[in-house]
Order: sequence, then C-alpha cells, then structure tokens
Amino acid sequence: MTDSSRSRALYERALRVLPGGVSRNSVLRRPHPIYVARGEGCNVVDVDGVRRIDFNNNMASLIHGHAHPAIVAAVTEQLRLGTAFAMATEAEVAYAEHLTSRAPSFERVRFVNSGSEAVLCCLKAARAFTGRAKIAKVEGTYHGVYDYAEVSQTASPQTWGSEDHPASVPVCRGTPRGVLDDVVVIPFNDAARARAILDEHAESIACVLVDPLPHRVGMLPADSDYIDALRDWTTASGALLVFDEVITFRSEYGGAQQWYRARPDLTALGKIIGGGFPVGAIAGRAEVMDVFNPLATKVLFPHSGTFSANPNTMVAGHTALQLYDRAAVAHVNALGDRARRGIAEAIRNAEIPACVTGGGSLFRVHLKPESPHDYRSAYPTAAETAAKDALVTYALEHGLLLIETCSGTISTPMTEREIDRLVETLAAGFRAIRPLLEPTAAAR
Repeated sequence: MTDSSRSRALYERALRVLPGGVSRNSVLRRPHPIYVARGEGCNVVDVDGVRRIDFNNNMASLIHGHAHPAIVAAVTEQLRLGTAFAMATEAEVAYAEHLTSRAPSFERVRFVNSGSEAVLCCLKAARAFTGRAKIAKVEGTYHGVYDYAEVSQTASPQTWGSEDHPASVPVCRGTPRGVLDDVVVIPFNDAARARAILDEHAESIACVLVDPLPHRVGMLPADSDYIDALRDWTTASGALLVFDEVITFRSEYGGAQQWYRARPDLTALGKIIGGGFPVGAIAGRAEVMDVFNPLATKVLFPHSGTFSANPNTMVAGHTALQLYDRAAVAHVNALGDRARRGIAEAIRNAEIPACVTGGGSLFRVHLKPESPHDYRSAYPTAAETAAKDALVTYALEHGLLLIETCSGTISTPMTEREIDRLVETLAAGFRAIRPLLEPTAAAR
C-alpha cells in the first residue's frame, strides 16, 4: 500500500535539507517521523488528524502538557513587550527568587538555555572552584552532549571494561584522548566500588556527577547509602557533588534531592523549568556559584549567553512552576504509582519476562524478567530491543506516544482515565509481542 500521509510527504521534503531529515534523532522512526499539528492538554494531534495521549511530553519537558492557558497568557503578554533584550529583566529576578525558595541547596541560580548547557556549566564551575581537571560520572548516564558529560553514555559489553574499572568510552568519533583521560567512570548504586575507583583519583577530581533517577541506566532510584557515600567522599576529598536534575526535578517540589539526606553543591536543571521553552539553570551553594560573579576581583568562570534568561522563557517557566505546587506534585506522583502498579499487574497477567521501574511521575518498561540494578544489567539484548521497539510501535498505533526506550512521563492534565488507558494498551501490547519473547521465556 502506498503511504500518502502528510507526514510521509513532509519527510521527503526534510530529507532534501536536513541530515537524515531531522534535527533531533529522537523523533526519527520508521518508515518516517510523525509530524505534529497541535497539542491540547495531554493529547497531541498529528498532521493527518490522528490524536494520541502524550506520555512523551517532549522528552519529559512538559509538566502541564500542551498549551496550558495560564502559560499561553503569560507568554502572549510578554511577546507584546518584546522577545529579547541586551538588558536585564524583572522576570529573571522574580523567577530566580521562586526557584531558590523550592530547595535548600538552591542558594543562587544562573540561567542558561538547555539542560546540556546547565551540566556543562556545572562541570566548568566545579573545575573553576576546585582548580582540578577531572570529573567522575556514573556509567551509562545521559547528561547531554558536552564531551566530558557524554563519556560512557553508550558503552557496550565489547567496550565497557571491568566492573572494578569501567572504561571511559567515547560517544562521538574524534573525541580527544584527553577528554577520556579526564573522566573517571563509576558504577551506579555500588558504593564500595565507586569509592575505590574515586580514591585512585582523589586529588584530581573536581566533582562527582550523578542523576538520582537516571533514565539510561534503567530509571532506577539511587540508593540513599550510595548518595551518602558520594557526599562523604566529595566532602573529604575537597571535590563537589553535582546532581543532574534536568529530568528529575519534577519528582518532588524541591526535586528528587528531597529523597536524600545529602545535599549537592550544584544542581543542573532544565526541561520542566522552561514551561515549554528552551531552558537550563545552575543552582547551588552561594560560595560555589560565586565563580560566576562578574563583580569579583578575579572572575573564575566568565560566562554569558545571548538568550540566557530570555524573558519569554522566564515568564513561561515561572508560571509553570507556580502551577506545579505541592498538590500538583502529589497528583502526578500518585498517577505514577498507579501506572507502575497497573503495568506490573499487566506483565504478570501476560506471563512475559518483563518488569517496570521508575519513580515519581516517571516509568520505564524493561523486557527483562527482573528489575535491573545498574547500567550493565539494564543493557538490552538484541531480542529485547526488537521486542521493545515492537511494543512502542504498538502503543503508537493504538493512541499512545511513549519515549523510544518504552518510558513515559505523566503531566498534570492527566487523570486516572489516561493511566488506565495506558495500562490497557500496554497489556494488549504485551500479548501482541509475546511471540518475540518466547525464546527468552523458554530459555528460562
């Protein structure tokens, strides 16, 4: 059958002007991307008129779904006043005041334009503060596209080395050897091994970078003992503890760091704090954040950005977070619990080797019989990847938009009805993909 969809036609045009036809790899799917026409609350409608419940939410960046009236109104008013200025705005000050009120570790804030830039600036700020070059990060974690942050993000069994000394594996061809030498890779949720590796570089590490609920590692919460161990080690060695809460800030009113006794020195923020606009922020201890201070006698980290603290982003983000109060956090987290319970029951009923992980308003389905505990145990086999792709496609064809890892995020417009639809669709999807998993089941 000939595909005469508008999405197919748009992709044919895109192939003539964009490498691979896209500007972000995550929208690419076979036989072509789906092009969106509009978003309405927790739904998206594509250019061919198909409506889907959006559990992707632009890779977890939309906490209030699409076109929330209050955000639309705030941005519309700001657009009448101007879009960008080479002058400071009150909107930046007001939003910084709000952000610093949400978490005890947020003594100062500096705005940037993406989560990747926020992580980049956290690492450079740690180097400026400590005078050290190396950073440590967890194997398999995604922290954006900065050379140092992306090391070992795509490590495989052929390249990742031993558990006691995970290899620093490049993502991009041409990554300088010096970058790999300056990144120390530690395992997730293994405090003893992590400390032993860190001890070998104690005098040269500027910071330890950790995501408290890392998506690529399996969407597993970091153990409290693990976070405590990293906090104790960084304090003793003079390094900084950096949290990447670009995704996880949605988890609690003050971010996923509320789950732990330990407090980070710096936190990278992004996604939901932009209210649907490009955004990033560095928040942290005043003494450390002072490396950005342009009034210092010696500025340790000169930093600027044409669109940093753009007023449209500031008013959109401030409005979004004011709406994301403690009641809203409790609402989406309760729906997250309902989703994970329902999916787990659907897996049991389907009798397939699968499990569900996550926390707060996030979930991820693994086509493995037991929940993974780190990046290596979460790493999918070829058969698991094929079954996962089939499941995500099944969901797409039956009215649900998921993240390509078979993960999902929950937005405030959602209700139990959308969650129950999710569970019902995945339950049918599990039955549909069962033949792909039967060799795995038989092997067990």
